[in-house]
Amino acid sequence: MMATSSRPTIGIEALGLDQGALLLIRRALARVPAGGELVVYGHAPGWYDHLAAWCRQTGHGLRMEAGQAVVTRGAQAEGRWRGALDSGPARVDATHPPAQEAQACWGLAARGARVEAGSPAWAFALRRRHELWAETAGELHRQAMAAQWDPQTAIDWEEPFTLDDEVEDAVVQVMTYLIENENAALLVPARHLGQIHPHYREVLQCLAQQCADEARHVEVFTRRALLRGRAPALSTAGGQASLQTLFDAPDFSVATFLLGVLGEGSFVNLLNFLHEHAPDPVTRQIARLTARDEARHVAFGMAHLEYRLSVEPGFQTRLRNAVELRYDALAGTAGLNEEVFDALVLLAAGALSPQAIARGHAAVQDLKAEMATGRRARLARLGFAREEAQRLADLHTRNFM
Repeated sequence: MMATSSRPTIGIEALGLDQGALLLIRRALARVPAGGELVVYGHAPGWYDHLAAWCRQTGHGLRMEAGQAVVTRGAQAEGRWRGALDSGPARVDATHPPAQEAQACWGLAARGARVEAGSPAWAFALRRRHELWAETAGELHRQAMAAQWDPQTAIDWEEPFTLDDEVEDAVVQVMTYLIENENAALLVPARHLGQIHPHYREVLQCLAQQCADEARHVEVFTRRALLRGRAPALSTAGGQASLQTLFDAPDFSVATFLLGVLGEGSFVNLLNFLHEHAPDPVTRQIARLTARDEARHVAFGMAHLEYRLSVEPGFQTRLRNAVELRYDALAGTAGLNEEVFDALVLLAAGALSPQAIARGHAAVQDLKAEMATGRRARLARLGFAREEAQRLADLHTRNFM
């Protein structure tokens, strides 16, 4: 671009607008304020007619003056774009938090992008920050990406070991129980993924990675269950009913509370128990790796609920009611089935002698107490009074999840 008098001028020479000259004109015009003028000259066939058509489409003025085109930047053209954080120019994403509410017209645009007027509206149900945000979501996603593991290489499936039939049966029963629980832990966040406005990309990425974690857990629990040629064991009506209440929770925050804060928190205790009492190296490796993933899921659940309660303290009543309603819904079910309980006792015992079973039974009781203590601590972090945290922790499903 060169200047003649006080007006910026650009020569496109023999380059037609349909050959790339329009790129040069747009770039030059972007530096002109609304109402300002840009002088354009050239000698490609039909260039002025093409320029006139483009100006009509984009809201700019045009006139011919002394053999040169004078483009007047139209103010109406400025309104073509909306900032994805405000009505002005797009802001720098790295220095601005997500908006309190994502607009439907922002659609799938990158956060901070300028969105053209007339873009379609997208009906994302979760588009208010307090309904889904967690301050640490981005960091948790980065941690999850760095901690990914491949089931084929991270676990030594070929490591030799020998177990009595009763102990192998116990492992298969526990793995069967873990599979159905992880199916629930996969499907509950998956239900909400498509409802989250991508403006809140950190949460979207974090939950997508969580689903990938759970899918991997289902794979390794299944491989261990089938490792010695046995079929999966028992799945009970009570266990399925307990998990269905998680799947049916309609609100994202409530579902996250019941699954991520209460259920998966207890699940971490269970996986640590299996790591300690695993009768074989494959089960021990699986328990260690999956517990690490589950701890991140609990961290996300806590971060989200802490954020929502900081913005909406009254939401604590919804959480209390959710625990009570779930307890009432499951009052007629058996909770943790005897086969899973007995399998955990046997794994902790390591043998079928009375003395060993006594030790195993005591270890499972300690596990249940540890789960309850963890639930109370997490409820206290969410602002529940000590007595209330104790009561709600005791109301948690006997199925652990």
